[in-house]
Amino acid sequence: MMKVENKVPDYFLLIAVISLLVIGVLILSSASAILSQAKFHNSYYLLVHQITNGIIPGLILGTVAYFMSLEKIRKVAPVCLLGTIVLMALVFVPGIGFSAGGAQRWLNFGTFTVQPSEILKPVFILYLASWLASKTEKSQKKIAKKGFSETLMGFMAVVGLVGVFLIFQPDISTFGIITLTALCMYFLSGTPLKHTALIVFLGAIGLLALVALEPYRFDRLMSWLSPEMDPMGNNFQPNQALITVGSGGIFGQGFGASSQKAAHIPELIGDSVFAPYALEMGFVGCAVLIFLFSFFIWRGFKIAKFTEDKFSRLVVSGITFWIALQSLINIASTSRLIPLSGVPLPFISYGGTALMAELVAVGIMLNISKRPRL
Repeated sequence: MMKVENKVPDYFLLIAVISLLVIGVLILSSASAILSQAKFHNSYYLLVHQITNGIIPGLILGTVAYFMSLEKIRKVAPVCLLGTIVLMALVFVPGIGFSAGGAQRWLNFGTFTVQPSEILKPVFILYLASWLASKTEKSQKKIAKKGFSETLMGFMAVVGLVGVFLIFQPDISTFGIITLTALCMYFLSGTPLKHTALIVFLGAIGLLALVALEPYRFDRLMSWLSPEMDPMGNNFQPNQALITVGSGGIFGQGFGASSQKAAHIPELIGDSVFAPYALEMGFVGCAVLIFLFSFFIWRGFKIAKFTEDKFSRLVVSGITFWIALQSLINIASTSRLIPLSGVPLPFISYGGTALMAELVAVGIMLNISKRPRL
């Protein structure tokens, strides 16, 4: 089979991402106006902050990732993971790390803040893709089953290592996304199916243990099952978000409506950003947004399908699954289809570190999309 040189990136993927970024800027400019004015006496402060601390550096770093050789990216992946783990450890150091909403997840560097767990997502995908590609290729050459058993133990050890830092922050939502993405990559790397089944079983036990250790997680689940329970506590944010989503109707209430009618919702421009978007754009706008995410996911898996080397294929599959899972969880939790979870909507939610990480990941995907294909 001949190789086909594909020197241009996947422009369809690029158009989808640009469209999502534009939607993010528009909804943020509307939904953040009152909050920005109240906190910073400037209606555009949060919007400008998102552009200068998220979009611009994200586009610069994404461009660097696009032009960087994949061989070099693969080589630096372990170093990047080590550096990210150091950053995650620093969040527990007084004076550097700081907490908000009961979670210790951020680093304060004076003029800007960083959330290491968001950096971890693409970095861990790169490391895991490199490690799985090398390990499974060696294991497949061995007749004995020992090779794959070593891969399984190593996989559980590295996931467990990052899990310790995330659990103690605590950031269970991020840990869940990273674990499920890692599981997807492990399965796609060609490992035995029974290993994947074992990981799922152990993961279910671990989830039950996390719920047992922190009763508020069980309370959140019960609140989701009973919307009328604790309306001013656990159910306040999900109930208000659902009402706001439904208030959009078919065509929405128009640009700017959310600044007046949804300002009371906690995490309005963060985890709950889908609610003001639905209020302003309605069912039609939501359908467009979901279509753009679906289109992104389709292009991502198509790139993976026609990518020749295992490392690149696992990287694209991991990034695509991560964005797909996170967007699904955010939209579903805002619509009360699943319990509330602190997961931002990719390319849309406010948060510079998350947006930078996502744009770097897109740069890598576009880099891989222009590689030779079979």
